[in-house]
Amino acid sequence: MIDAYADPGTPDRRGGWRYLWWLVTRQAGRSLTGAVVATVWMGLMALTPYLLSRAIDDGLEPSDGTALAGWTAAVLGAGVFNAWLGVVRHRTMTKVRMDANFRTVKVVVEHAARLGAALSRQIGAGEVVTVGVGDVQTISTSLTVVGPGLAAVVTYAVVAALLLPVSVTLSVVILLGVPLIAVLVGPLMGRLQGTETGYRERQAVLTARIGDLAGGLRVLNGLGGKGLFADAFRRDSQELREQGYRVGAVTSWIQALGMGLPTLFLAVVTWIAARLAAQGAISIGELVSVYGYVAVLVLPVYFFIDCAYELSRGVVAARRVVRFLSLEALAGPSDALDAPGFPAVLHDPESGVRVVPGKLTALAGARPAESEAVVDRLGRYAASDVTWGGVRLDEVALPQVRERILVADNEADLFAGTLRELVRGRRDPDEETVARAVRTAAADDIVLGLPGGLDSPVDAQGRSLSGGQRQRVRLVRALLADPEVLLALEPTSALDAHTEAAVATRLRAARSGRTTVVTSTSPLVLDRADTVCFLVDGKTAATGTHRELLRTEPGYRVLVARDMEPDTDAGPEARPGPETHAGMEAQAGMDTDTHPAADAGVRAEADPVTYAAPAAEADPAAGADEEVMS
Repeated sequence: MIDAYADPGTPDRRGGWRYLWWLVTRQAGRSLTGAVVATVWMGLMALTPYLLSRAIDDGLEPSDGTALAGWTAAVLGAGVFNAWLGVVRHRTMTKVRMDANFRTVKVVVEHAARLGAALSRQIGAGEVVTVGVGDVQTISTSLTVVGPGLAAVVTYAVVAALLLPVSVTLSVVILLGVPLIAVLVGPLMGRLQGTETGYRERQAVLTARIGDLAGGLRVLNGLGGKGLFADAFRRDSQELREQGYRVGAVTSWIQALGMGLPTLFLAVVTWIAARLAAQGAISIGELVSVYGYVAVLVLPVYFFIDCAYELSRGVVAARRVVRFLSLEALAGPSDALDAPGFPAVLHDPESGVRVVPGKLTALAGARPAESEAVVDRLGRYAASDVTWGGVRLDEVALPQVRERILVADNEADLFAGTLRELVRGRRDPDEETVARAVRTAAADDIVLGLPGGLDSPVDAQGRSLSGGQRQRVRLVRALLADPEVLLALEPTSALDAHTEAAVATRLRAARSGRTTVVTSTSPLVLDRADTVCFLVDGKTAATGTHRELLRTEPGYRVLVARDMEPDTDAGPEARPGPETHAGMEAQAGMDTDTHPAADAGVRAEADPVTYAAPAAEADPAAGADEEVMS
């Protein structure tokens, strides 16, 4: 079978049938061996009735003991040899299927790794899971046609040839039988492909939804929306079940015909042979041989139908794999330009966002997806007209872009390993650098809370950490990467207000002189930005500092202060009130991570003018906090 470390080859992505043929040709020798062994194995089954007829006509009927013993020995020898061939056939075809399985897994995994961060932007997780789990297995099973499928064709022709000297009528009936079966089963195969395709598509959507529900269960609990989403999931799963029933209905008809038609075929041929024997047209031995031939034909006819069924499903699965393999990784032109040799302005003409080097820029929009789209373009994860120092970003060599511009997604994967391995990435920072990044991300409590500190093991995807802890670990990793341009998506959305204020202040200090872009609608973060870009429908509606926009932009004030009746004449003293922080914590929160070290020292780091609520009685917790600060 395929070596786990060997090159799987370049798959044929021109269609489902071509992909299946590529899998066959990549193991041409084994496929040919499987076809030959299966043909001989099935052919010997067809030869056995002939040997029996000779034993009857040459030995039993004339009472010739020697001839009878000889032909009986021939039957026994053929049976033993065929049993051994059956074992070889099964082993060979198992290797053919496993090679196809592992080879498809390798090309899918390698292509996923090649796509990198572009993968999640082009295809859903549910689709990837469905391809990797269901479609790969279906494709490998469909290669059964290489052995028994081809053997069925050859055996069918051999039986027809053996029957020709016995009776032309019987030979013609057999030759016409399979085309008639194909006419009856063919339309069902086409219908199966259609229903199977729809079922697979819906299955991928539901698989993705399962992952979303599992990842956001705590948030749903906090919002009180678990029941609503459970009802939606129940409804979708019932639709998938109904789609599965439709697939099952077609499959049941195909399998019923696969067993019923050969049996009916056997009855028709046996009746014709019996009539010929009664008329004296054929001998008793020939009658027995005809019955044996037809009994043997049940197997190849069944394989005809079964292989057609498996191929129909295999082509659907192969088309899905081909569609996945056709996803293009982001790559630069062959004559790529060099990146600017100095910190330069990033400009996105589509949104109007300009990122000035060395400054902290914040993107604030009512729809997070619009801010994310801007970051994708600035980070070159989507096609755009973004320029970097006047040069189109998509014309710059991609390795240089990745080296200097980092998109820090707060849903980025966390791999299993120690916390130190998790945050250091490709670099090997010293202890002081790591400690500085941990403090900037307010992750000290995470390190102190783990039994081995930075050397403590962390589960894959950070399952042993809370949502806020995972977010801070991702921020530590991004800070240790120390890119020239850091584009951070909602880096504090799962943190409580105390920790968020500390992270915002420390991030500004740690990235001083470096270019940083964050997406957020939190006033605690926005107040520390040098420039805030207020996005409306994905376009820049206004730019300025947080406090300038609070004064001049009612829409911005509504967005960040949750003020349903904005005062358009609000003066410079306008500050987010207690409802701001309640709204922020409710928004983050169901996955909110309260920093155990949120004490007077952390609070003093936050700007008390920005953070303090003007009416302590409206928020008892805020009043208590002010008492702590005093």
